[in-house]
Amino acid sequence: MHDVFPSLEDFAWQKGYGAFSVSPSVEPSVMRYIQTQKAHHRRQDFKTEYLKLLERHGIEYDERYIWR
Repeated sequence: MHDVFPSLEDFAWQKGYGAFSVSPSVEPSVMRYIQTQKAHHRRQDFKTEYLKLLERHGIEYDERYIWR
């Protein structure tokens, strides 16, 4: 991050993080999601959404270590 974005000198990752890539073909829907994220998370909380995302893509996880 600091090599690519030197102006973010105060940036630091939290203890854990997840990173996902998306195909350019779905970029418009990702942008819509980001723009409406606040309203979206009033209907479905982040934890529920994140676990559904992991399960939908067959990503193994141990919930004891996700929310530390």
